[in-house]
Amino acid sequence: MRRLLTLLIGLLAQPCFATIVESHGYAQFGSLKYPANFSHFSWVNPDAPKKGTLRVMAFGTFDTLNPYTFKGTSPVATPNFAQYGVTELNEPLMVGTGQYDPSGDEPASSYGLIAQSVEYSEDRSWVVFNLREEARFHDGQPITAYDVAFSYRTLVKDGHPQYRTSLKEVKRVDILNRHRIRFVLKRAGNPLLILRLGELPVLPQHYWKGRDFKRTSYEPPLGSGPYRLTEVRPGRGLVFERVKDWWGEKLPVNRGKYNFDRVEVEFYRDSNVAFEAFKAGEFDFYIEHQAKNWANGYRFPAIARGDVIRAEIPHQIPTQTQALFMNSRRAAFHDRRVREAMGLMFDFEWTNRTLFNNAYIRAASYYPNSEFHAAGKPEGHEWLLLSPYRKQLPEALFKQPFNVPTTEGRGIPRETLRRALGLLGDAGWKLSGQRLLNANGQPLRFEILLVNPNLERILQPYRENLASIGIDVSLRTVDRAQYKQRLDQFDYDMILMTLPQSLSPGLEQTLYFHSSQVDVKGSKNYAGVANPVVDAMIDKLLGAQNRDEQVAAARALDRVLLWEHYSIPNWYINYHRLAYRNRFAFVATPPYTLGLRAWWLKPSENAR
Repeated sequence: MRRLLTLLIGLLAQPCFATIVESHGYAQFGSLKYPANFSHFSWVNPDAPKKGTLRVMAFGTFDTLNPYTFKGTSPVATPNFAQYGVTELNEPLMVGTGQYDPSGDEPASSYGLIAQSVEYSEDRSWVVFNLREEARFHDGQPITAYDVAFSYRTLVKDGHPQYRTSLKEVKRVDILNRHRIRFVLKRAGNPLLILRLGELPVLPQHYWKGRDFKRTSYEPPLGSGPYRLTEVRPGRGLVFERVKDWWGEKLPVNRGKYNFDRVEVEFYRDSNVAFEAFKAGEFDFYIEHQAKNWANGYRFPAIARGDVIRAEIPHQIPTQTQALFMNSRRAAFHDRRVREAMGLMFDFEWTNRTLFNNAYIRAASYYPNSEFHAAGKPEGHEWLLLSPYRKQLPEALFKQPFNVPTTEGRGIPRETLRRALGLLGDAGWKLSGQRLLNANGQPLRFEILLVNPNLERILQPYRENLASIGIDVSLRTVDRAQYKQRLDQFDYDMILMTLPQSLSPGLEQTLYFHSSQVDVKGSKNYAGVANPVVDAMIDKLLGAQNRDEQVAAARALDRVLLWEHYSIPNWYINYHRLAYRNRFAFVATPPYTLGLRAWWLKPSENAR
């Protein structure tokens, strides 16, 4: 009766009377794969033994354990860390999308974690999350709607700017009771925002009261998840221990996951040192990022004995955008013709053959390895989205596919050199002797800012190609702290950067490419994109009402970005390169995640 009364009160308070959906999960488009009575995901072992120690590594370092603020670098922000399935992140309302626990076999669906169920109007103008009464923080305090409201307000006010951007469409938050909270949205027809709200990390209000949320700290934050941080060696190491009486252990979304009693993380600043440590048995997993090392480095005794497994695991994950981003805020790269010329001088085929053992595929999209790739010429719904902007877009965009320049792998062809110099000449840069000069006699020079010294070897040939047409380029590698500071202030000319992409592109595209982010310090609009057509395509993407509309809008966005030459697409692979100790077992690798959080120690192995 109390539940019915609460529901009636909630209905009377709704902004409008409409068809209401209540479910154990939420799908942005279509239907959920798993029914309300599902017991576990199909790619996990629900009876996996829970024992032993997992030893992993992470690249770089950290200077805070607060992952939600502008200041500092937290562990989850370092490469590879999120893959392991144990982080300092607080648990969200729902899992399946977002960074905390991505789905293994659905593109845009989430299931209740802290939230037992979700209710929403058919027009998606509001959403209610019903919280589990058994949900607890690690200190035993219950998780309530007050914590959810506090989390939303704190992250929007004091969190990283990305939260203000991704949650800006929330009109208000209503606490209906201790375990029921409603978000009213500024506009109807916004199915993606409900997914983003489900990803909201729930912070403990009582813990943060009296603490400065914005400051960096090495104090382990109070969480509610399967692991608790028990040891911190600032910048160098972490130890997580499994919470034995964890409230969420038997939930369907968690069965078969988080199977190690202890997870030890060691941070390495040099990949060569890290690999040697792996070979010596210092940790259990090594996610390989260097093609040369993958081809030639795995000939050590543990491989020959079968103690280490070297695996190439196919996946269907949209590959991250990896590219050389040109900062169009800088005068040199403000002109599209200059940016196009920069792309012509990059010889991927030579690089792939000589440096990568032909391991990679050239990226020709901001969404490689996905259906969002703008292949061919625009047609159908995509053409309809782009056609109103004909006068603002290159004419060729409608008449021919976008193609990245190619070579035979033996240097830049003369025809390509002439074309690059022609574009630069049209932009006001003339070759004078050995240098390109503008009308004021100033040379064209810029710096490629790096954080990984291994990239210097890869980019040195590109630097030499540019020097051959009179462009003075320097490669500068700095430490991670300085690199982050310069990125946050947009103090760079060109960078090699990756942008994570998802199975359902949405609000993060605003962070990457929308004009509203050009002057937001710390934003991920690295290229300084301020283009009204790009803004319009992002709006169409966010307003998509079904998968077909989403795909068309993403392809249109991809096409505009490509033809504006904001970046020089790099390369990708469509499989995981993973080496691991032959101590572990797993059911299967799902198509959309590596799934290490569902691995377990073989029964024959003694717990370490």
